[in-house]
Amino acid sequence: MLSVFDAAEVSAAVVDAGARGVLARGAGRSYGDAAQNGGGLVLDLMGRTSFDVADDGSVTAYAGVVLGDLIPGLVAKGRFLPVTPGTRYITVGGAIAADVHGKNHHRDGAFGDHVRWIELITADGTLHRLARDGSFDEQRIFYSTVGGMGLTGVIVRACFDTIPAPTSAVRVDTERFNDLDSLMAAMVAGDDRYRYSVAWVDGTAKGAKLGRGVLTRGDHAQVAEVYGQPLKAIPTGNAPKLASPPIPMSPLNRLSIGMFNEAYFRRAPKHRVGEIQGLAAFFYPLDVLAGWNHVYGPGGFLQYQFAVPDSGADVVRSSLERLGSIGAPSFLSVLKRFGPGRTRSPLSFPIQGWTLAIDVPTRVNGLAGVLDGLDELVLAAGGRLYLAKDSRMSPHTLESGYKQLDEFRAVRSDLDPRGVFTSDLARRLQI
Repeated sequence: MLSVFDAAEVSAAVVDAGARGVLARGAGRSYGDAAQNGGGLVLDLMGRTSFDVADDGSVTAYAGVVLGDLIPGLVAKGRFLPVTPGTRYITVGGAIAADVHGKNHHRDGAFGDHVRWIELITADGTLHRLARDGSFDEQRIFYSTVGGMGLTGVIVRACFDTIPAPTSAVRVDTERFNDLDSLMAAMVAGDDRYRYSVAWVDGTAKGAKLGRGVLTRGDHAQVAEVYGQPLKAIPTGNAPKLASPPIPMSPLNRLSIGMFNEAYFRRAPKHRVGEIQGLAAFFYPLDVLAGWNHVYGPGGFLQYQFAVPDSGADVVRSSLERLGSIGAPSFLSVLKRFGPGRTRSPLSFPIQGWTLAIDVPTRVNGLAGVLDGLDELVLAAGGRLYLAKDSRMSPHTLESGYKQLDEFRAVRSDLDPRGVFTSDLARRLQI
């Protein structure tokens, strides 16, 4: 990996890239091979971390800036990130390249929907300023870069908008549902009332309890609502409080995860309104433990995340049933709603409807076959899989799910006819 500091260093590295090409890497939080380039050059842009928060709340930042480092300055100005995934340890460049989404997509869209402009170095070493409202050619490259997984060039700097956040707290309503149908119905009914909405789903429950879950919804708390409330500190820096070392054998199995899920479900309130939570507790519960993935043992885990339109809602149930049929244990299954997509990015993941993310250990008998079957269900419903979390998708699955793939390929071919920018994911999926 080569550390680069400024645009000139990036340009020189790109022009001198060898036969296996070059790829920019952020914080390395993709679950699959999106940030890997076997035998080729990988650029580390995290050495330059300067940013500016303007009076209107917009942020101009270098690509290597970690989102968590922006939060204190934003909150001090009464603002917050427009979109944040479940970890604050990703970079601005990575958030754009994966067009990340969060708990508020139904209301605010994906991260790319808030980006004003991008500075991009293309395969010939040229630096371009691309605005979302620029010329036709600018927009064509801009929208292919948002969600483009680093395959159009190297993002070196960007400007994006933020949203109002009068305090460092979130006002949270929590409800517990005994089955999947009632949970999903409540999520649909509440779309318009909450900025943030997410459900933890019991990935081990069966029968009448299949898909039971805990729905958490909220919005940024007002000053009057937090007066006198003890809040945890605003998350800063990049140092979690705890760390999990590698372990020789995972404690996670069907029995232990089933017990955990039962306890988690029972502990959740049946109905609680107006709880005040700190930002870290609400948005980033896993960030408290560095190396949390180590609990899966040396075999590791994979995340299966799909999106389907509302008409394909039954795929949510089918995925839980099929994974349950082989005893695939999951203590982290997350269900969210996607709103109407506002971006024109060919490889952006969200489509209006549902997205379910399920973490499962890789060492489960029959897992590969079940996931292959789920791929076909997702595609038949008009859905797709998430590139930033993928480690096993086939070229057929990609082409069937992303109908604008040829549009992306055309832009990429125009910008990079020699295929300088590539990754292991791009090779695997023949992008």
